[in-house]
Amino acid sequence: MNEVNNKEQTAGQRDSEIVQLVSFTLGEEEYGIDILKVQEINRMMEITHVPNSAYFVEGVVNLRGKVIPVLDLRKRFGLEPKNTKETRIIVVDIEGKTVGLIVDSVSEVLRLPKETIDPTPPMISTSIDAQCIKGVGKLEDRLIIIIDIEKFMTEEEKSMLSNF
Repeated sequence: MNEVNNKEQTAGQRDSEIVQLVSFTLGEEEYGIDILKVQEINRMMEITHVPNSAYFVEGVVNLRGKVIPVLDLRKRFGLEPKNTKETRIIVVDIEGKTVGLIVDSVSEVLRLPKETIDPTPPMISTSIDAQCIKGVGKLEDRLIIIIDIEKFMTEEEKSMLSNF
């Protein structure tokens, strides 16, 4: 009987859809981005500042011959900017545009069953920045705020990035 129950549990686990995320930290919070949107992760590098850009645009970097804009997620989420030896740039694809995102540190690749991800709570989902939150994942004693990178910026901010 135990053998039958174990087989049923295993089959149920296989049927469960798994979401793979690259997890990173900003301040005390842990976030995740769909791994399919992440192209690479780099150490902090020399950033060329661009005048008259949005407050959260740090500037541009030369990534193997391609100039890409770099956004500071701490600034975007209203946190004080800070760089440490753990600071990383996550290179992502936002609607076909390659963009670097500065984060405090990159933790790991997480595999979360879809059923462990709750939708954004209603009181949070009414704020402007909350539109980029897909949900909150539960992993043991951790909560991971899942970012929807496609909704991360307003249409105006996306069009501004097309100038880079």
